[in-house]
Amino acid sequence: MNEIRKWTVIVFLLGGGLAISAQEAGDGQELRPIKAVQQGINKDVFPKTALRENPSKPDESKGTQIEVKGTIVNQNKALAYGDYDLSATYDSLWLEELSKNSSLYAEIQEVISSEDTDVTDLSGWDTEVFKTRLQKLNEKTPLDISYNPSLENVVKSFLLRKKDLMTRMITASQFYFPMFEEALDRNNIPLEIKYLSIVESALNPRARSRVGATGLWQFMYGTGRMYGLDVNSYVDERSDPIKSTEAACKYLSKLHDIFDDWDLALAAYNSGPGNVNKAIRRSGGYRNYWNIRRYLPRETAGYVPAFIATYYLLEYADEYGIRGKKAERPYFETDTVSVKNLITFEQIAKWSGVGMDELKILNPAYKINIIPKVEGKDYTLRLPVRAMGRFVANEEQIYAQAENEIKTREKPLPQLVKAEE
Repeated sequence: MNEIRKWTVIVFLLGGGLAISAQEAGDGQELRPIKAVQQGINKDVFPKTALRENPSKPDESKGTQIEVKGTIVNQNKALAYGDYDLSATYDSLWLEELSKNSSLYAEIQEVISSEDTDVTDLSGWDTEVFKTRLQKLNEKTPLDISYNPSLENVVKSFLLRKKDLMTRMITASQFYFPMFEEALDRNNIPLEIKYLSIVESALNPRARSRVGATGLWQFMYGTGRMYGLDVNSYVDERSDPIKSTEAACKYLSKLHDIFDDWDLALAAYNSGPGNVNKAIRRSGGYRNYWNIRRYLPRETAGYVPAFIATYYLLEYADEYGIRGKKAERPYFETDTVSVKNLITFEQIAKWSGVGMDELKILNPAYKINIIPKVEGKDYTLRLPVRAMGRFVANEEQIYAQAENEIKTREKPLPQLVKAEE
């Protein structure tokens, strides 16, 4: 008799999850490893191929049956959200784009740390147009978006030296921003704060600063633990896009409660509330960011202008000829499943057919490519939809073979060392 087990399917739209409760039975067939399919990637344009109007009809006499909203349907139909070939091509394009961003973190940090410079050699620049556009942005947000000569120089410097960086950020933002906007809205935080992630990490979930700040939102170890992010020898949830975004929302909300000003909250997010308080005192009690800026650490002095400049340039990207690749479908179609026993990415790749690079991008919180099993913790594996059915239908065999491989290794896997509470 086949063993019935439940699992949760999540289509990762990054603006929120679509959950489908399902039942799936193992097929009882012998499990064999499969090779990861190498999808061709067109680096210049996104494919224009349409979905097949009449895809081949699956044999409904085979396959498992899944209950969705009270209706029994074929497993292949339930998981076939679109043409799998087209889906895999889109996913490959996103993998290509997101993997490129790992090199951009140092570049954005260089911008933040640089001294103010007077940029005068930008052809066609009009200060009055800049002021007018800033005013229009200011009318749409509770943030203080006002003209300042230092801000003008930062924007001009970005256009002169970092236009390619902004172009790349537009492309990657289509993947991350829907998720950020959903979390920000749910926590009553201005949606424009999504641009902060570009300044923090250049949208690289594994970005790590010289002082140890990690992830899309650059949490230090202690702050991350304060806001519920697990860090141990196997897992660093500061690199988990969903969990770290939720933690960033909570931290930003707390900072805004303290300062009652979003510019000061952003400065405190970068340097800590203590440094902002000291700058306020040294300025004679001013609470406007531009009045206390010279009393802040140098990096923080460049941080808020870099954020506003990024916000401005991405909002007016068309006017400045900044055009990223437009995604036909800016998300991965993925499912998550709770991990029942320790398993390595190498083993997952072997039995699911998903490549190591794709596993790392979809599961960036696992530091050494191992998903542990820890009592009281629910660690999940995210896989493309195309691979999840095979994994879940055969997971008992996969775990048994993984355990056997681990036991017979000449060099055992590292033991989990839990961080101090």
